[in-house]
Amino acid sequence: MLQNLTELDIIDTLIKLVLALLCGGILGIERGRKKRPAGFRTYMLVCLGAALVMMTNEYVSRIYSNVDPSRMGAQVISGIGFLGAGTIIVTGNNRVKGLTTAAGLWAAACIGLAIGIGYYSGALIGCAMIFVAMAALHNVDERVMAHTKVLNLYVEFEKLSNVGRFIEYIKERDIRVSDLEIARSGAIDEIGIAILITLRLPKKQTHAAILSLLNCAEGVSFIEEV
Repeated sequence: MLQNLTELDIIDTLIKLVLALLCGGILGIERGRKKRPAGFRTYMLVCLGAALVMMTNEYVSRIYSNVDPSRMGAQVISGIGFLGAGTIIVTGNNRVKGLTTAAGLWAAACIGLAIGIGYYSGALIGCAMIFVAMAALHNVDERVMAHTKVLNLYVEFEKLSNVGRFIEYIKERDIRVSDLEIARSGAIDEIGIAILITLRLPKKQTHAAILSLLNCAEGVSFIEEV
């Protein structure tokens, strides 16, 4: 037992765990600032736990022969999906939120595994790139999505007959309807109706301008992009 303890390098262990905390914290701060479901502490725990799992697997493979040094790490990769799924929510108007946070948690676990096995360069470069993708490229993603030809909308009407007039209003402006379905919403009264509609624009233009245009249609009580 004493021999096994001496084989464990305390300094190396401390460096790995502290680095895992730092990398997880860096990613978590970015999510926390945006009030996402998983923030600073969650990311730190995921990254730290993954690093500890990988270090434990390596330690066990040193003591016992014929032990797969990647077995426990593989379980982290698949198991983190349950935690990520918990951060994904679907709002009342079918808007999906939390996908980036879930992907970030999975990536944080991968960083932890890399740190746990001692692959520092991969972990640090990966952490920097993931942070850039989540923080610096956020505005780029929004700018690109705000000028696409495809537009998904959630629209509430005062009554059912207004839906047909809304479709005609759209077609008069050379906008095609790709998909349409009735949506359920507790925010509207019994005589009102809500729909989820996918539009294809004739040319690239700002979605804000389209929303402003469609909001003027007869019978529209609420409209937003989803």
